Amino acid sequence: MSDRLPSHLLVSAMLRRANDSGGMGMVLAKGDAQAGAILAVTIEPGGAERLFERAFDRLGRVAIVESTPAEDVVGYWRRRRSRDPDLWVIELNVPGAERLVAEILAAN
Repeated sequence: MSDRLPSHLLVSAMLRRANDSGGMGMVLAKGDAQAGAILAVTIEPGGAERLFERAFDRLGRVAIVESTPAEDVVGYWRRRRSRDPDLWVIELNVPGAERLVAEILAAN
């Protein structure tokens, strides 16, 4: 059995933290409640969209990586969802969004 929290709880925590920080968070696509990967689209006020997700290195350690799509962000995550219907896609519009994602996803 895994020690990691279910994906739906991690998503809820990120949305709640964004809202508590005076920002906004929303689910763009709902994935598997237990084990779906999470792709976070972050928007800093006045900034560009960035994509972050949890990955694991060869030793099984957690890392937060930034994805850099060559095309538009929406097209990128929609293609990812077509290959992985369990993928969660959330948008966070809050100062410090990258830190928020890293704190929640890396800890679980």
